Amino acid sequence: MIQKEPTAIICLSHHIGGMELAATKLAKVLSEYVDITYIIKQNTFIHKECKENPDYAKLHFETINFKTTLLSPGIIFGVRKIIKQNHIKNIIFVGASEIKSLYFAFLGLDINLIIRHGTLKSRPKKDWFHTLCYSKVSTHTAISKYMSGNVKKIIPFGKETKLKVIVPSLANKLSTKKRDISDKLRILHAGRVTSGKGIDNAILACGILWQNNIDFIFNNYGPPDSKYEDKLKELLDNIEYKKHININGFTDTIYDKYMEHDIFLFPTPDEGYGNVMMESISHGIIVLAFDNTAISNFGEMGFHINLVKDGSLEALKKRLLYIANNIEKERELAEQNIQKAKEVFSTKREAMQYIELLK
Repeated sequence: MIQKEPTAIICLSHHIGGMELAATKLAKVLSEYVDITYIIKQNTFIHKECKENPDYAKLHFETINFKTTLLSPGIIFGVRKIIKQNHIKNIIFVGASEIKSLYFAFLGLDINLIIRHGTLKSRPKKDWFHTLCYSKVSTHTAISKYMSGNVKKIIPFGKETKLKVIVPSLANKLSTKKRDISDKLRILHAGRVTSGKGIDNAILACGILWQNNIDFIFNNYGPPDSKYEDKLKELLDNIEYKKHININGFTDTIYDKYMEHDIFLFPTPDEGYGNVMMESISHGIIVLAFDNTAISNFGEMGFHINLVKDGSLEALKKRLLYIANNIEKERELAEQNIQKAKEVFSTKREAMQYIELLK
């Protein structure tokens, strides 16, 4: 273990998604090098993962309970109690809405506060109250170059606050499954079933395969969004290839799914980083996405991925058809990503970058 002061990672979200998984993986990665307490909300997806997922069996976590995030007594006194009992000096906070309550939880304590930004924010938070709440932040970390610009634009900085880009790692081991070959083109989309994750464009792009008599199957794995149900049903009812589209729900074996498909199709309209992009690249699957926001950063890292004009469904269709007709060549290029990904997405590299920020 590296000699650093006791450290807490805080993620109080009750949702199921990339941020929650990323926070839990970060806690696991850092716990191999420093004393970590993972502070989470009781009876949530994260809590269940910590209790039941063997990947997190050694992770020390503590829970709190609260009903609201705005000046919540449950957060203020719950977090403060854990910090004092565990003599914690370093805090890595993953989230946003709880910052107001956490400011009061930390008040008067000697805390080295680091905030990890893993999602894009649209509304500026530079009013006097947010400026106060963010005033004691030592370092903001952004998970992509694109997101660092968003942080500068949206978040108020204290006089001594620094900004650092730390690309996430792939905390869990790659799938041990061997990639099997099929006569049917297998397309994967991973993410919440909502228009914000590009599933509508992904499904519509498959129309080009249907028109060219290419046998295919499309599988989505991700939690549903009840607000999108009617729109998705309308979309599926208006395409001729509905039987080729499968909406499978959330899975905790997504790594194996990368090995069971040929193409990862992820035309998201806006993404701060894209953990699923990192995962798909690392597994050597062919990647097709819109050339926008942080997605472009993966191309800049030197990976072979297929990027098309942002928001252009026609460009997406055209490239999907090209990949289908040149599948062997694209497979070879995608598999070359695996070795580079081992270096770029290394857990040790990520851990050392965070440890440099700790007391």
